[in-house]
Amino acid sequence: MRRVALVGAGVSKFGVRRASYRDLIWEAGKACFDSIPAVKPKDVEGLVVGSVMPERTAFQSHISSLAAEALGIKPSALSARTEHMCASGTVAIRYAYAFIAAGLADLVMVLGVEKLNAPTGEEAILNMGTGVDREWEAAFGLTAPPCFALAAQRHMAAYGTTEEQLAMVGVKNHTHAAKNPNAHFNKGATLDQVLGSRMIATPLRLFMCSPITDGAAAVILASEERARGLTDKPVWIRGTGQALDGFQLTSLHEDYAQWPALRRAAQAAYRMAGIAPREVDLAEVHDCFAIAELIACEELGFCGKGEAGAFVAAGRGDYGGDVVVNPRGGLIGCGHPLGATGVAQAAEVFVQLRDEAGARQVPGAAIGLTHNNSGMGEHVVMIYGREPA
Repeated sequence: MRRVALVGAGVSKFGVRRASYRDLIWEAGKACFDSIPAVKPKDVEGLVVGSVMPERTAFQSHISSLAAEALGIKPSALSARTEHMCASGTVAIRYAYAFIAAGLADLVMVLGVEKLNAPTGEEAILNMGTGVDREWEAAFGLTAPPCFALAAQRHMAAYGTTEEQLAMVGVKNHTHAAKNPNAHFNKGATLDQVLGSRMIATPLRLFMCSPITDGAAAVILASEERARGLTDKPVWIRGTGQALDGFQLTSLHEDYAQWPALRRAAQAAYRMAGIAPREVDLAEVHDCFAIAELIACEELGFCGKGEAGAFVAAGRGDYGGDVVVNPRGGLIGCGHPLGATGVAQAAEVFVQLRDEAGARQVPGAAIGLTHNNSGMGEHVVMIYGREPA
């Protein structure tokens, strides 16, 4: 297999946007091309678009072709769309990576885009129910917030995790987002504000949850030969893993505070990259809810099982700690435009490993990790480095 690197990245402004679905594609695509002036749309051989529900929110299918035309790309090797709920963007990156590694293309753009706040905010809530089993779970109210609330309750009962420790995740990520001009929220948050925000699903309060967000992000992947000819600072894909335990909540491990699929995906990625968890400098993890970040830190090996509450309270997941978790603000601070999230995470790692993250820069960052989950039972991990494996 050939080595593959990121050579360009761009992100739109996230938030409740008046911009259309196509506008978001233009915004992220232009930002990506601006980051690598040596690449023009005519040079791109493939396009993979991660997008979850444009049929419901933008009334549009045939997404990859629409995006290609909007960006002036005429794919000659690959054109595809991925729909894999919250992990759609990272799955799209894996597709493009595999295609290039196999020698079927040399230069591929991956775009993630979602226009969730349409046609109405109320319908956005209804639409999000499609991410779980609509017939057997969503119809009875078992949507994402109560599912993750069950995980939080189990973690608290088993390990003594406190509501204050959950709130500290919200504080950290809102604080990080204040340094990110593209984030949905830019004002930061105090512990009192997080703990005083309204309850969504006990014990998860509003500022411990990711918002419904519009946004897009794009990255360009290249083969080693092409990457070295385009930039002197490529960011290498060093490892990846994906694992699934189940779709319905009832099909998962009976202990919702244990995510064995994430553990397996992480182990596969670490093994491929040839590194250990302690070598990761920054991690973009899927904090759809505060408890998700805590459990992810455990399963990714940043701390022991049951220790994540103390881990975040001690600042070990922040600047100056063991690993900087969610320096862009995570899903809680940035927002979660489904198909765009995994691509935006990769874009953050890209600028961090090139020392281009500005006020968010993690000093000396050489290894970055991204993680997405789709529900609690499916997880995808990517590992990037300044140097190839």
